[in-house]
Amino acid sequence: MKKLQIITVIISSMMFASCGKDFLNVKPSNSTESSQTITTLADAKVMINGLMRTMVRSTYYGRNYMIYGDAKGGDITIASQGRGLDALYVFNHSVNTNTYSSFWSDIYNSILQANNIINGIQKLEDEGTTIDFKNYKGQALTLRALMHYDLVRLYGKTYTQDKSSFGVPVVTQVLDANALPLRNSVDETYSQIITDLKAALPLLPKAKSNGFINYWGNRAIQSRVYLTMGNYDSAFAAAEEIITSASTYSLYSNAEWVGSWAAQFGKESIFELIMAKDQGELGSGSLGFYYLRSRDNNALGNFIASDYYLDRLNQDPTDVRWGIMTNDELSTTRKGACYKYVGSVSKSGDGKDPYTAVNIKVVRLSEIYLTAAEAALKKSAPDPAKAATYVNAIRKRAPALPALTAATVTEQTVLDEKSKEFICEGQRFFDMIRTNKQITFNDEHVGVTMTHRPKTIDRTFFKTILPIAQTDINANPGLEAQQNPGY
Repeated sequence: MKKLQIITVIISSMMFASCGKDFLNVKPSNSTESSQTITTLADAKVMINGLMRTMVRSTYYGRNYMIYGDAKGGDITIASQGRGLDALYVFNHSVNTNTYSSFWSDIYNSILQANNIINGIQKLEDEGTTIDFKNYKGQALTLRALMHYDLVRLYGKTYTQDKSSFGVPVVTQVLDANALPLRNSVDETYSQIITDLKAALPLLPKAKSNGFINYWGNRAIQSRVYLTMGNYDSAFAAAEEIITSASTYSLYSNAEWVGSWAAQFGKESIFELIMAKDQGELGSGSLGFYYLRSRDNNALGNFIASDYYLDRLNQDPTDVRWGIMTNDELSTTRKGACYKYVGSVSKSGDGKDPYTAVNIKVVRLSEIYLTAAEAALKKSAPDPAKAATYVNAIRKRAPALPALTAATVTEQTVLDEKSKEFICEGQRFFDMIRTNKQITFNDEHVGVTMTHRPKTIDRTFFKTILPIAQTDINANPGLEAQQNPGY
C-alpha cells in the first residue's frame, strides 16, 4: 500500500504568535508527533499518545486550564499577589497583558495533531486499507471535539447566553500555509463539537482502556456539552446511559474516596490524561505544585479554598472530602489547601515526581451522577425524584447531612454538591457561567484592592471571556474585527 505522509502545518505560524514551540517538552518513548507517517495500528496508537501528551502541557490540562476553572469561580481565593497565575483570579486581562494566549496557540496545535490523525486515517480508508483504524479515528474525533469545547468556553459567551456571538475558528482540516481562519459563531462551534462526538461514538469500544478515550468517555463528554447547551434531555440520556450500562465504572465508597487520589485509573475515572514518569512531569510547573502551601517543598501555595467553599464543606465536619484538604497559608488550622493533585495530604502519589503524583482526571463518574441530577430537574419531563436519587449518591460523602427528596432537591443543591466534590478540578467557574449565577470572590485575604473586577460578577462582565491577544491579531488581522467586547 502506498505510504501516506501526513504533512504538518504549524498553525501557530499562521494564526497564532507562538512560532517555534515544540509539540512536546520531552519526547516520550511511546508517543510521537502526528506529523509522522501512519501505516499501522501501532503508528496510530503512538500518535494518539503524542496528541494526549500535548494536552498535559502546563498551559493546558497540566495546570492552567484546570486553575482557570477554579480561580475564577468563587470557591478559590489567593493568599497574596505575585506568586504566579494570580491574574486569573483578579481578571487582569487585556489584549497585551496576561492574555494567556497559550490557550489559543497550544490547543490549536493539539487540534492540528488530531486533524492529521483523522485526515491521515481517512485517506488510508479511501485508498482501501484493510486495517481497522476506527478506534483511533474515534479517539481523535472525540479529542478534537473536547478541544474545540474547551476553546469556546474560554473565548466565547456561553451557549445559553448568546449562541450567535463569536465562538472560535472551527478547524477540521490540515490548513494551507496561507490560511487565516476566522471565528465561527458559538452555535457553529457547538454544532461541529456535536458532529464530531456523534461521528466518533460508533467507532469506539466500550471496554476500558486506561489512558485512552472509549465509548463511555465520549458519552461523558457529550453529557457535559449538552448540559452547557441547555439540551437537558440529551444530557440526561447520555449521563443515565453511563450510570445504568457502563458496568466498568462505579462510585467510590466513603472509605475509598480519599485514597483514590493516590492511584491511577481508579474505578470512577472515565478519562484520565497520563502524567508519565520521567516524560515531562512538569515538577514545579505542575498543577499540584500551585496548590501546595509554600512551607511544603518551597511551593507557591497561592491558591486556597475560599471561606465560602469551606463554609459549604463544613455543613458536615465528617464529610470525607475533608480528607484531601490540609492547613493552608493563612493559619495552621484553616484547612484551605487542596492536595488532590499530589495524591494526599502527605503527598503520597503513585511513584512519580511528588508534585505531579497523579494523572489529570478529565472526567469522573461523580460528575455524571450530578449531570444526571441537574438534567433530570430541567429536562422536558422533569423528574425530581430521580434527580434526588442521583445527587444523593454523591451527597452521602457527607454522612451527617439528610438525604434530599423530590421536594427538596433543586438546581442549587446540585451545584453545591458539585462544588464540594470537584474543587481544584477546573469545573466551578464554567458551572456558574452556564447557569447564570453571580460569583462573589473572597478578596479579604489578599490584602490589596482589586482594580480589574468587582467583588461580585456575573456572565455579563466582559472579562469572563478572554481577549484575542494582539500578537494573534497581528498574525491574523481579520481577527481584529472579531475581538471580544470590552477589549
